Amino acid sequence: MLDARVASGKYRIGIDIGGTFTDFTVTDQSSGRIRIEKTLTTPERPDLAVYAGLKRLAEALPDLLPTTNDIIHATTLVTNVILEGKGSRTGLITTKGFRDILEIGREVRYTVFDMFIRFPPPLVPRRLRVGISERTLSDGSVTEAVNEQELKEAAALFRREGVEAVAICFLHSYRNPANEKRAAEILAAELPGVDLSLSHEVLPEPKEFERTSTTVIDAYVKRTASAYIERLDEGLKKRGFARSLFLMLSNGGTATVDTAKRFPVQILESGPAAGVEAVGFFGRLIGLDTMLAFDMGGTTAKLCIIENGHAARTRSFEVGRVHRFKAGSGYPVSLPVYDLLEIGAGGGSIARVNDLDLLQVGPNSAASDPGPACYGLGGKDPTVTDADLVLGYLNPDYFLGGEMPLDRAAAERAIKTKIAVPTGLDIAAAAAGIFGLVSETMAAAARIYVTDKGKSSGDLALVASGGAGPVHAVELARKLGIGRVVIPPFSGVMSSLGLLAAPMAIERSRTVGALLATVDLEALEAIFEEIERDAAALLPELSEAQYMRFLDLRYAGQDYSLEIPIERPIQAETAVAAWSAAFLELYATLYGKVDEENSIEVATARIQLQRRVRAPAISRPAAMTDAAPKAFRDIYVVGSAAFRRAPVFERSSLQVGQILVGPAVIEERESTTIIGIGDRVVVDAYGCLDVEVRPGLPAGKGALGPEATVVEN
Repeated sequence: MLDARVASGKYRIGIDIGGTFTDFTVTDQSSGRIRIEKTLTTPERPDLAVYAGLKRLAEALPDLLPTTNDIIHATTLVTNVILEGKGSRTGLITTKGFRDILEIGREVRYTVFDMFIRFPPPLVPRRLRVGISERTLSDGSVTEAVNEQELKEAAALFRREGVEAVAICFLHSYRNPANEKRAAEILAAELPGVDLSLSHEVLPEPKEFERTSTTVIDAYVKRTASAYIERLDEGLKKRGFARSLFLMLSNGGTATVDTAKRFPVQILESGPAAGVEAVGFFGRLIGLDTMLAFDMGGTTAKLCIIENGHAARTRSFEVGRVHRFKAGSGYPVSLPVYDLLEIGAGGGSIARVNDLDLLQVGPNSAASDPGPACYGLGGKDPTVTDADLVLGYLNPDYFLGGEMPLDRAAAERAIKTKIAVPTGLDIAAAAAGIFGLVSETMAAAARIYVTDKGKSSGDLALVASGGAGPVHAVELARKLGIGRVVIPPFSGVMSSLGLLAAPMAIERSRTVGALLATVDLEALEAIFEEIERDAAALLPELSEAQYMRFLDLRYAGQDYSLEIPIERPIQAETAVAAWSAAFLELYATLYGKVDEENSIEVATARIQLQRRVRAPAISRPAAMTDAAPKAFRDIYVVGSAAFRRAPVFERSSLQVGQILVGPAVIEERESTTIIGIGDRVVVDAYGCLDVEVRPGLPAGKGALGPEATVVEN
């Protein structure tokens, strides 16, 4: 079985707080061995779920916290503050004439013909947005210093209005921050105790609207995020943890407590980033070059294409959308994040009959409070988890290893009352409809996402994770025409594992804005050295550190750039030609042609500083005898649209090289994998379930008989 022992020694702990569950992974740095845990999230006090999970782990590892080197944490807290409108009362100081930039935006309607189009309300109301006389030109020259009297009048207004945080965003401050720094000095003196966010620190790059929006969000969430981080840090120390707490950034890097408190906007997408890191780790481990990462938890499902162990990144995303899946309907944030697709489809997604008498699943979620009806915590609405239970996919006596029994009768009542009766279906058919619809919803979104990235589903392997991911992965792959599914070990807590698999890293950038052909290479080298020093100050313990450099290049006149890795230090003799060739090659790959008549521009210099850590050791000892089923139960088989008797296996008992042919159920404490008719599973040397997916079959074709032997030698 998979060796999950943790020997005595120095530990590392990954903790991911999701919408429904909080996941834990502990690795022993001397042996690399792993222990995992999972608890229900406590939405009002997320740190309470952290303490509860650590207490459970400490029952087996009494010296855990005192001998832990570092804890890496990912959280949805910052996103939730925005979604729930619970941030600080925020003011905005900007250049005179630009106070309405948050509402003007890009003047783009995300739905062109919608007469009643809605946008999220600005996080700063107009009366708390103040334009100040000052001016910095695009070349960085200051033609007008800050009007200090106007600033003091703005401070008086903020005092009267009870403002708790102020965002400062002046025109072209990314070139020269002198006016922003002076404004911050005055406001700090006039408004002691008020949080300040300066745009040249949060996002030192052009695009005035995105820079202002990002800085405002940083100020809006700063007080709540800082209070949570401080409370968690202190709570861990009281429980015996004496070393460093780190938080995962949206780009897969990490930040110290002080950095996360200073720039909380950077941890907006920390949970999804951790999941991507975990899938990339397993891809490199087993030699998968091109993957579609599929992470389905209790609240959402995430999809991300990963090539050669690494995912593509983007520098623009949105939070707090009015329409969750309509780009342009939320608050823009311009920071490096993994380029993934998020869908409102999770185990807690609520099913209902809409106004058109059609079945609808999600995007609303029961989350952990009250949770699905089967949790027995007061939930009355049917969810995907309730449907999975009714269809036989989940064992009501083995959820979380039996620690959290599920109430099948409650699930059936919820589905009957809200779905079966209104539609005239029986309970099983209604549950199958929920399962099928959520699978098709994810498949439809995935088809668009994969096509937009210039890929074909058939060329990808689906790597599934999350508590609900392995339940739905094979059926999703079948709908997408994907022939291979991989379910890694510890799939139910993959994000927390990804926190430990990723290197410790921090990223910094600086605007350049020069034509590539005439760029001053000495000045560019000086910029890189300066931002490397900035990064080093934010990431302590720099033994075995590695600096990686990138340039954001684009055609002159274009608004969006491509990230090109470059050498360190700059090789003056070959630099420009090599960078140009790399840009043209990538541009042609993405867009099919190049513009031979246009000049290339250097938009931004960017560095990433990494400190390598020992990755978790994933191994599985071989055994002589294949495991037999531990039980049989009736499960709904999509290929035959009926219930079939299927063998149930304990995942930890499966041996390397063992082969199964579906239908079959593979259970583990944190998740369950459902194998369809004719699908073939091989257990690889790392304990991954490597599934060969058989294409969709007509009903009744290719099915195994009841209680057929599915273990091949």
